[in-house]
Amino acid sequence: PSGALDAINDVPGVSVGHCTLDAGAIQSGVSIVLPQPGNLFLQKIPAGLAVINGFGKSAGLMQVQELGTIESPIALTTTFATGIVSTALIRDTLTQVPELGRNLPTLNPLVFECNDGWLNDAQALAVQEAHVQQALQAARAAPPGQPFAQGSVGAGRGMSCHGLKGGIGSAARPFDWQGHSWMLGALVLANHGRPEALTLAGRRLGPALQARLREREKAENDAVERGSIIIILATDAPLDARQLRRVASRAGAGLARCGSDYGHGSGDIALAFSTAYRIPQSADEAMPAVALLHETALDRLFQAAAEASEQAIVHALFCASTLHGRDGRCRYALRDLAPDWLQLWSEA
Repeated sequence: PSGALDAINDVPGVSVGHCTLDAGAIQSGVSIVLPQPGNLFLQKIPAGLAVINGFGKSAGLMQVQELGTIESPIALTTTFATGIVSTALIRDTLTQVPELGRNLPTLNPLVFECNDGWLNDAQALAVQEAHVQQALQAARAAPPGQPFAQGSVGAGRGMSCHGLKGGIGSAARPFDWQGHSWMLGALVLANHGRPEALTLAGRRLGPALQARLREREKAENDAVERGSIIIILATDAPLDARQLRRVASRAGAGLARCGSDYGHGSGDIALAFSTAYRIPQSADEAMPAVALLHETALDRLFQAAAEASEQAIVHALFCASTLHGRDGRCRYALRDLAPDWLQLWSEA
């Protein structure tokens, strides 16, 4: 089964906000995943990272690998905006923690990126700090238990997936163990894959879709896999950083089910975090004493991570809308290119 929303905010306390830039050749934006309300720098959350293929320019990953914690909102954006989004996250935290970088340590802003330059004029450097603030405000104001926009929005505005329009997608799976129920949610920034390789629910639709793209004379050289995918996994199950790293690595199974083989030029990164407890910044506060989920229960999470990651990619494809970007380039939405997708799937 899926979560009630079938989205990452099925995990209590998680929220998502977007700022979308849609102006001719500018097709880009920022998306924020807010793991929990409150001050993340002073009350951190545990996290684990899996670099499936390290072709990318994200910021903050090294410290997550070393310390196993998240201390800032999670930002998704276009490649050339990594620096300015990092600055915006630092400036936002300074308003909450004035002693940051003085009597307190500096911040590790966590920024993930994908290259939307096929549709977006990346050289325009259009994403600015004000856009990050808009996405942060949207995430903080998001009502609990309500759906958020997916597809061609926020950071997903200019993204491509298997030669089609990609972008933001999300999904969630509940799981039980010894009478307890937890949730695992996934959010993807899907900008990866070769057209011919696209696979939905075990059946390869890629060849039929690739033929249609060629008929419209819009297919680029698809012999290699380009782009990237960022996969964010959230759970309310009590896990430590080591366990979360193992969960994050299973996102690769969901990615592979959709037809990706993590090509040379594809940056594929997964981050998993738990909202079950907080880790204080101050040495005056006691570290939490947490009864972690038993190792024998992790198979349930691994299955949930693979399924939710796969479903989130599917949602990114089905929620996206056809988009015309720079230099007259177009990415067709799956629903527009193949309104008969179900028949194609049944015949595949």
